[in-house]
Amino acid sequence: MKIISSIEELRDQLRGQLRTAFVPTMGNLHEGHLSLMRLAKKHGDPIVASIFVNRLQFGPNEDFDKYPRTFQADVEKLEKEGVYVLFAPTEKDLYPEPQEYRVRPPDDLGNILEGEFRPGFFTGVSTVVLKLFSCVQPRVAVFGKKDYQQLMIIRNMAKQFALPTEIIAADTWRADDGLALSSRNGYLSEAERAEAPVLYQTLNEVAQEIRSGHLDIFELEKKAMAKLSHRHWKPDYISVRKRSDLQPPSAGDIAQKAELVVVAAAKLGNTRLIDNLEV
Repeated sequence: MKIISSIEELRDQLRGQLRTAFVPTMGNLHEGHLSLMRLAKKHGDPIVASIFVNRLQFGPNEDFDKYPRTFQADVEKLEKEGVYVLFAPTEKDLYPEPQEYRVRPPDDLGNILEGEFRPGFFTGVSTVVLKLFSCVQPRVAVFGKKDYQQLMIIRNMAKQFALPTEIIAADTWRADDGLALSSRNGYLSEAERAEAPVLYQTLNEVAQEIRSGHLDIFELEKKAMAKLSHRHWKPDYISVRKRSDLQPPSAGDIAQKAELVVVAAAKLGNTRLIDNLEV
């Protein structure tokens, strides 16, 4: 595996490749990330991964400085998966001058749910992903469904900018007890880790109620939020949305069996977890 930090060297290395498959990450790789590499392998060749902790998507009071960085362990994992190039730029490599041009998603998608609680987050994500796509120029790129809203924003961005990159969605990788794998799970104490699967259990309860014909979405959301609060979580949202645009469904949408997703974000101790479940 070649480890490259400069954009110019990366382009030289990939020149002439027409089937590049790309998996962008922020490192601290776990089995969920590695499953993305395996899915990428089915859709293209060579496989390019990136590791870059993107300052633009962190708010002023978020965990940029303490975000886990495990570069050497990450390299060993990627080599085992047969990754051809690891693009690992420094901030100076990727942002040689202040990144004053930004990509801002439309408000009705970028400022709801995660965007409401993390202002500017999706602008930071969209900007770095577009820049990484420009550097790698992949035919396909793989993103996990755990970050459901992010996946939708990137997919729409690629479509609206007519990028020659197909966005592939990968199912969420879960631990045996249902907890969605995340780099931030490492922040959980032993007791918190034992409690953490309750978030996914709660999503399943909401989804089951909907499948059983329960039409009062607001009541389901309120009940789920109350359950987590009672167990000493601090939920930001548990919300039932249409998969097509992440807007709240009408009674007619639900009666007509519209495709829905239950999305959630909640703090357990000092760790903020997100998850979702398609209905």
